[in-house]
Amino acid sequence: MVSRVNDSLYADALAPFLAEAAELRPPGAEVIDAHTHLGLDEDGRSLTLEQLLSQLDAADARRACVFALHDPERHPSYRLPNDRVLAWANESDGRLVPFCRLDPAEDPRDEAERCLAAGARGIKLHPRAQEFVFDGPEMGSVFALAEEAAVPILIHAGRGLPPLADGLAELALRHPGAVLILAHGAICDQGILTTRLADHPGVLYDMSCFFPLDVIELFARVPAERIVFASDPPYGMPATTLYLALRLARQARLDEQSTRAVLGDTMASLLDGRGLPAVRPPRRGTSITLSGRLARVYGYASLVGPALFTGAGEQAQAMLDMALAACRDPQPGGDGEALETIGAALAAAKALVGEQDGPRAAIDLVYRAIVRAATEIPDDETIAAG
Repeated sequence: MVSRVNDSLYADALAPFLAEAAELRPPGAEVIDAHTHLGLDEDGRSLTLEQLLSQLDAADARRACVFALHDPERHPSYRLPNDRVLAWANESDGRLVPFCRLDPAEDPRDEAERCLAAGARGIKLHPRAQEFVFDGPEMGSVFALAEEAAVPILIHAGRGLPPLADGLAELALRHPGAVLILAHGAICDQGILTTRLADHPGVLYDMSCFFPLDVIELFARVPAERIVFASDPPYGMPATTLYLALRLARQARLDEQSTRAVLGDTMASLLDGRGLPAVRPPRRGTSITLSGRLARVYGYASLVGPALFTGAGEQAQAMLDMALAACRDPQPGGDGEALETIGAALAAAKALVGEQDGPRAAIDLVYRAIVRAATEIPDDETIAAG
């Protein structure tokens, strides 16, 4: 028999991460999630309006951009899922900003025009789910409409894609007035896209990535004013990703204004019609510095979440055991407090995995643990002791 989640165990392990996030967050900073979903996906995941608003509340996030999942009832043209998202946004008291999802094979421009007339304020494209590339005439029409209507296009640029950077970059550069939000840190082709689109005036990158190192590298390639907070519910959670954003801002030594820009000010300016802020050069250098101890923990623990997502419980437990072993160090040097906090989170995750709804809580703790491991700034003592 599977028991329910041990709320006390979860809360105790979560507490130090929540306390740190509260300390790092600038007072009154607005958080806007640039990447959320509602409805049902073919993979079985779903999210209701109430659940999404509750998740935003947990991160004290004021607003979010929202669009449909890969809905089984998407034909024709995502019309029904788009109408549902528009209706849910109308019920959210202004908290949800609806985007329309398009299928390039099914009258995308007509559907976009219909949705924009009904209140949509952006466009979502998913080249993996809809199996398209960016060199077809229908894509030029969609980008032209985004320019005309002054609405952003959010594009899935994460895992599961063939190389698409050249076609996407060429199309984007032909439409410099179209604001693009490249999701998941553009990890499908991060190096090429960030290089070729460096001079495009309106390309943003959202930080909804499962591996913190992808976002750390993004801060070395892209101005902080072009990186926006995003968590990708129901696959990620706003409060968890907020911890990532705040730790990264500290590691990259962003000032308060730049931190506020990442958390929500850039998206607020875009959504409220004020345009995008001016940029400064990327804040990070080209190297990532980690202590050897925390790098070992990161390496093992980063494999746990994907294993849990795919149902590979035995592999997840094995990697948790290895990560916990890496936390047990009689000579921790300057990493002692970090190893203690991470070890407690991983131990709680290991206990929670077998409980009802436990994998979700376990993934939350594991993700916070790898964020802490990846973003710890070694001091001289740590480096010397390592």
